[in-house]
Amino acid sequence: MKVLLILLLWAILLVLCWPIALLALILWPIVWLLSIPFRIVGIAAEAFLALIKAILFLPARLLGHR
Repeated sequence: MKVLLILLLWAILLVLCWPIALLALILWPIVWLLSIPFRIVGIAAEAFLALIKAILFLPARLLGHR
């Protein structure tokens, strides 16, 4: 559904202002490549926080608290 909405919005932009739509189509892969390091940092931060949570809740899990 999300892809269909994005395609529809891009088609509307193509009809209204085709140079901006083509520029967006060309720049989208570059923006995606530049965002990869930020995604990796986000995944690492999420994993670190999950580890901290697991360490903090370990005593309660060992004592049988659910």
